[in-house]
Amino acid sequence: MSAFGDWTTAEGLPAFCYTAAKTEWDRLLDPPTHRHWVHLGNRRITLIADSDGRSGLWDEHAGLDWLTEPHPDGTGVTRLDGQELTITERLFGPTFSRVRGETAGATITRTVLCPEGEHPWLLIRVDVTNTGADTATWTLTEEWVVRPRRVNLEFGPRTDQEAIHPDVVLDPLGDATVTVRPDETETRWFRFGLNEPMTADPERIYQDSLESVRRRLPTARARQAPQAEREIPWHAAMLTGGACVDGVLGGHTLDQGSAYSFRHGFNGAARDPLQHALPLVHLEPDLALSVLRNTCAWADADGDLPYCLDGHKQPRREVFQPSDQNLWALWLAAEYAAATGDLASFAQPLQDVTLRENLRRQFRYFVDVIGTGRHGHVRIRNADWNDLVLREVDADREAMIERGESVLNSAMAAWVLPVYAGLAERLGDGETAAEARKTGERLRELVAGEWNGRWFRRAYGPDGEPVGDDTLWLEVQPWAILSGAATQAQATAVLATIDELCRTDSPLGARLNWPPPTGERGSIWPSINMTLIWAAARIDPDLAWDEWRRMTLHAHTTAYPDIWEGTLSGPDAYLSPEATRPGHTWQLADLGVAMQAWPVANLHSHAQPLLAYLRLLGVEPTPSGQLRTGGGAEFASQVLKISAQP
Repeated sequence: MSAFGDWTTAEGLPAFCYTAAKTEWDRLLDPPTHRHWVHLGNRRITLIADSDGRSGLWDEHAGLDWLTEPHPDGTGVTRLDGQELTITERLFGPTFSRVRGETAGATITRTVLCPEGEHPWLLIRVDVTNTGADTATWTLTEEWVVRPRRVNLEFGPRTDQEAIHPDVVLDPLGDATVTVRPDETETRWFRFGLNEPMTADPERIYQDSLESVRRRLPTARARQAPQAEREIPWHAAMLTGGACVDGVLGGHTLDQGSAYSFRHGFNGAARDPLQHALPLVHLEPDLALSVLRNTCAWADADGDLPYCLDGHKQPRREVFQPSDQNLWALWLAAEYAAATGDLASFAQPLQDVTLRENLRRQFRYFVDVIGTGRHGHVRIRNADWNDLVLREVDADREAMIERGESVLNSAMAAWVLPVYAGLAERLGDGETAAEARKTGERLRELVAGEWNGRWFRRAYGPDGEPVGDDTLWLEVQPWAILSGAATQAQATAVLATIDELCRTDSPLGARLNWPPPTGERGSIWPSINMTLIWAAARIDPDLAWDEWRRMTLHAHTTAYPDIWEGTLSGPDAYLSPEATRPGHTWQLADLGVAMQAWPVANLHSHAQPLLAYLRLLGVEPTPSGQLRTGGGAEFASQVLKISAQP
C-alpha cells in the first residue's frame, strides 16, 4: 500500500524494502530533498540511513553531536576499482541498512550495522559476488566524509554551529584487494566511527549482534490488531535505538529526537525521556532504570526538573517552566519497581543523594513549590503537558502563570500520586506515602467536580473562569477516568462523545480538540491517544483497540501512502484531516520551529504504541506497589509474557 515500498523480513527480523523512485520531501525550514531516511541505533550511536544508501552518524555521549551530518550528497560509498555501484535494492532493518547493486562485473551487497551494546562505531559488511565468467581481482574502497558539529538551540534557517573534533576513523578490517572466482562471494569489513578498540573479529560481532536483536525484541500477536505482530518489535527496535550512554550525567539519554534534537539542538522536555522509558520497564528494564537515573540527574537540589537540556547538556528554563514534569519521574519509578521488585536501586547514589531521596525531593517540589490555586487544582504555571497551552487560553499570560490552574495536572496527579505512594511505602517512607495518597485523593475529588455534563473541564483562568466548557480538550478526559474521578456513567458518556466528535473521519486517531482548529493547528498526539486507549480499555475495549489500530504505521500508510513520515517512523503529532497538510506534522514559523523540518525519529511515535498495547493487555502498576496484568492478546519480552487468555 505504501508508495515507498513494502514490509518484508531480513535476518529473521522485520524490515522494509524501499522501492520508490526519487520524489521530493518538503521540510519547510530547509530545502526540499528526495532522500528519505530512518534512524537506527544501538545504546550509543544513531545511524541515519537514507534511500540513496547514504548515511549520517549521531552521538549524544557528550552533547548533541553530528559525527557526520547528513548532506545533500550524503556519505558512505563503496567503490570497486573506483566505480560506485548502481543500486538495485534498498532495505531498512531494525538495526541495519542494506543495499544491493552492480558494478565492474560484480554484484555487491553492502550492510551497515549498528553493533549491539555501546559501541560508538558502525560495522560495514561488503559481500562481493563475481557475476562474470572468469576469476577477477578488484580493489575495494569505502569512502566516508566526516562532517562533525554540535547542534545547539538552532532555530529558523540553518546557521553555522561550533565544530567538534572527535577522533573519527574509517578502518578497513582486512585486505582491500578482492579476488573472486565466478559465482563465488568474498566478504570484506570496514568500521566507521569513534576510535574505540574492537574486542572481537567482525564476523563474530556481526552475527552476535543480529542474534541479540532477534532475542531481545518483543513479540506480539493480537486477533484485534494483526499489525501488532510486525509493529511491536519494530517500535521496540526504533525506541531502544534512540538511547545513548551519557558521558556527562550518567545513565542513558532517550530524548524525543526528531526536529527537537537533530534540527533544533535541544533535549526536551524532561517529561519525554521519562515517557519513552515506560514501555521499556517491560522490555529492557535495565535501560528504563538508566533513563530514570539520567533524567532525575537533571533536577536541582530542591527537586525542580528543568524544561530541557541544550546541545551542551546544560539545563534551560528561560522559555518553559512546566508544572507536570515531576509526575512523570514518580510514575516511571513506581512502574519500574512494581514490574521488577528492584528496590535496592533506589538506595544507590545519584549525584549527592540517593535515587529515593531525589524522587522524594521531586514530590516535595510538586506539592510545595508548584502547589495549587484558589480552586485547589495544580497550578498551571506557563505550561502543563501542553507547552503552548497559554496560547490557547484567552487570558492575560502573566496572570495565568501566577493564578491559572490545570485540571489536567490534577487528574494526572490523582492517578500518579497514589501509585508513587505504593513505592514510597515499600521503601519505608510511610510519611511521604501517606501524604501522596491523601493529596491524590483530594485532587480526585476536585476533578470529579469538573464534569460539565458532557466532558471534564481543562483548566481555570486567573480570575476563576473555567476553561473547557465550550471546547472539548481531549488530554484531561482519560486521566479523569483512570484516576477514578469519573463515574462509570460519566466515563461511558465521555468516551461516546470523544468517539462522535474527536474520532469521526480521523484515520490516525482522536483529535486533540473539538471543535478542531484548522490550518496548521489541528493535531493528533500519540502521547495523549495512548492514555485514551488505556482508559477506554476499561470501559469500551472495542473502541480502545480501534484507537490503537489508528495509531499504527499501517493506518498512516493506508490513509497517506505518499507521505514518508508515518511509513517507518514519525513525529510527535500529526495534523488532522481539517488541516492544510493532513498526515504531515506541525510548524511554528513565527518561532522558527518546525517538526516538519525533521518529521521522523520522534520516540513518541514508537513508545506510545508500545505502552498502549501493554495497557490493552491490562499491564499497569497499582497503588499497592504491585503490577497488574491481564490478557486478551499476546506479548512476550525477555522479562514479561502475557497470553491471550487472562
